[in-house]
Amino acid sequence: MADREDVCVLIPTLNEGETIGEVIDGFTSRGFENVLVIDGNSTDGTPDVARDHGARVIQQSGNGKGQAIREAIEHIDAEYVLMLDGDGTYRPEDADDMLEPIVDGDYEHVIGDRFADMEEGAMSGLNQFGNGMFNWVFRHIHGKNFEDILSGYRAFTRESVENFLLDADGFGVETEMAVECVKHGVATTVVPIRYEARPDGSDTNLHPIRDGGVILVTLYQLAKTSNPLFYFGSVGVASSLVGVVIGAYVGVEWVTQRISHEVLAVVAAFAILFGVQLLMFGVLSDLIVTLHREQMRRLD
Repeated sequence: MADREDVCVLIPTLNEGETIGEVIDGFTSRGFENVLVIDGNSTDGTPDVARDHGARVIQQSGNGKGQAIREAIEHIDAEYVLMLDGDGTYRPEDADDMLEPIVDGDYEHVIGDRFADMEEGAMSGLNQFGNGMFNWVFRHIHGKNFEDILSGYRAFTRESVENFLLDADGFGVETEMAVECVKHGVATTVVPIRYEARPDGSDTNLHPIRDGGVILVTLYQLAKTSNPLFYFGSVGVASSLVGVVIGAYVGVEWVTQRISHEVLAVVAAFAILFGVQLLMFGVLSDLIVTLHREQMRRLD
């Protein structure tokens, strides 16, 4: 069991006035006195409620969950950080299970797997499909299976995230954290947790289509430094295929009808050459990244 004084419970909030008090009480009643709420300029009195329940409250200077987490880390001195949303969907009862792997020294980052024990109605069918797709994409791009990369319930050492480059301002930050764990070789494990439905009167800040698109773009963009062969190779393959299809059309038209398409032929050749160059660039970039990781392992 973790020494409570070594743990900071970090809760990013935005209009969580209906639930934040109960969430804070759930942790303080279990001995977690160091609760930090970083609020994104809520309009429903969330900061006042949090202070009334004994939390330290910081008003974030920017917008979005990602910016809130980056800013909050600068105000944390505790060795371990337990991060969760303030909407009442994550249980304080799971805190010790989340912290145990990092307190034992086996891991530096722990992700709570919501799908291990999800209450009926806690997540819509669309969101479940989206989560499954994002986890599949992450697994194939970055080569790790973290089960639930979008989970908001995490435990980590403060030292392990100090070198993370977190640029996302919204819900893409969980994706960034998962990618940064892979990129920096942070020992990461997954712990099953209970995920509950949002209490009545608590509205979600997640917009499935908009935020889903942001997460997908974030996943692809981050492949540039963690899996450059996929990042450049996927575009290269697509460009080459387009060139081959156009070239085949030009060839068939010339053979069957003696119609020449000079412009299309040039476009086809350009697309194939461009695709091949991107593939070669991806291979070279992947080699550089592999050598860099090997050097970093030797330095460590």
